[in-house]
Amino acid sequence: MAQWWRSAAGHLRSVKANCTSSLSSLRCSHYHTIQAIPRESTGNKVAARDRMQGRIPAVVFFQNLLDKTPDSRSTSRKHLLTVEKKQIKAVLNSIEAPFFCSTRFPLQIRAGSGSTHLLESGTVLPIKIHKDKESGNILNLVFVWAEDGTNLKVDVPVVFKGEDACPGLQKGGILNKIRPSLTYLCPSEHIPSKIEVDISNLDIEDRIFMRDIEVHPSLKLLSKNENMPICKIVSTSVGNQEPGVESAFDERNAETSK
Repeated sequence: MAQWWRSAAGHLRSVKANCTSSLSSLRCSHYHTIQAIPRESTGNKVAARDRMQGRIPAVVFFQNLLDKTPDSRSTSRKHLLTVEKKQIKAVLNSIEAPFFCSTRFPLQIRAGSGSTHLLESGTVLPIKIHKDKESGNILNLVFVWAEDGTNLKVDVPVVFKGEDACPGLQKGGILNKIRPSLTYLCPSEHIPSKIEVDISNLDIEDRIFMRDIEVHPSLKLLSKNENMPICKIVSTSVGNQEPGVESAFDERNAETSK
């Protein structure tokens, strides 16, 4: 098993999602085919035993199982699994933890540890990593099936670049990162591993809004108001406020502008 495995205020030139990242991430992820074996039972004692054996409890299902409408839920292909802790740690070190839940991976479910008998395989997307608050150890993982053509709700991390050339920052301003991620409904094959936001042309008080982001046309932003800011360059005096104050101010302004 161990062997498997932005044009705000006229200053923005371009704000683009890393549209090619989904392809590059998928290529990269193929080096990490997640190997899993079935687990027949649940419970704290069983989970603790698996962790003692260097394994992490996991589950994979169709995302519509999380829908609030019972009729739209599908329990097919739901599997209780365990995966190797060493492999998951290696994947996190390679993919980088912030992008783990926006990267697809091949999954192979085998009959047992070290078995060559393949029970089922497919492509999955991690949607949750449960960690111990004190130790930081991974307690369990949640995956959803992410075959091509499947639409999935994904929280895509926002990454800011161009800080070294940003006029506002050079004048002593501070970058207020209001939105750490954006939620999209994405066809699985077009999920971007991250949204890159270029702030290299922003001055003091300039902002970048959700509406400024360019992504693949198949992606649908799941937000009631695209006029919400993602970030803003604030003066030092404003920047010394608590981050939530500036964020709340921007959100109220955005709501009143609807």
